[in-house]
Amino acid sequence: MTPTAAADLLAIARDITLTAGDLARARRAEGVNIAASKSSPEDVVTLADQETEALIRRMLAAARPNDGFYGEESEATAGTSGLTWVVDPIDGTVNYLYGIPTYAVSIAVVEGDGDPATSTPLAGAVLNPATGELFTASLGGGAFLGTRQLHVNTGVSMPLALIGTGFSYTAARRVKQARVVAGLISEVRDIRRFGAAALDLCLVAAGRIDAYYERGLKPWDHAAGELIATEAGAKVGGFGEDRATETLLIAAAPDVYGTLEPILAGLFADHMGDDPI
Repeated sequence: MTPTAAADLLAIARDITLTAGDLARARRAEGVNIAASKSSPEDVVTLADQETEALIRRMLAAARPNDGFYGEESEATAGTSGLTWVVDPIDGTVNYLYGIPTYAVSIAVVEGDGDPATSTPLAGAVLNPATGELFTASLGGGAFLGTRQLHVNTGVSMPLALIGTGFSYTAARRVKQARVVAGLISEVRDIRRFGAAALDLCLVAAGRIDAYYERGLKPWDHAAGELIATEAGAKVGGFGEDRATETLLIAAAPDVYGTLEPILAGLFADHMGDDPI
């Protein structure tokens, strides 16, 4: 994939993300209706999630009919081009439901089927419709907030590091994750929980937090944000040299990552053990 081709894909992702963001913002202003719940009663889907994904899917099918599609709210379909669009129509649905202005439309295109263990992100866009902030990146092309190029914070010692994280929708698992946080919080400046993984990764890219980790993320949660963080200079992975998967995602500047990862590995072993995701 040449830089020019990746930039062309990014232009599609950016334009569709902006259009989808307009729809999500309009539906939020009209009032949100819950359509269903998924993994637990707390894990809700709104009608706007479904409508926004349907719009994105139609626009991508018109622009790139031979590509695959892998979204949160509808059935995945394979393409013939070797590329797959990985889509979260509204990341941070609970924030969206409550009117908290921290949610995102996240669209990425990857080489592969969307499995983060085997796919290569090529371009991605993450929009917070409530603020209008648009984060973008293409492979080898850098990461941007609007027209400003982004760079992660480096040289941050753990006692001065601001760390982002997130929690499971399952109450019993949240208790275990809270124990990990309780063990970590004395090692760092503070902990933040914003409730939208795609934006958390963009905050790392923008230097608004120093690192982010979370367990249980799905591919659509992080495909675009992971590329944006990586292109801003972050290392994104899991335990040891593992790639970021549902088991764990950590994002930070390489030096910060190198200090944080063994701390998290010990805390997860102590408090979560072999707990299923």
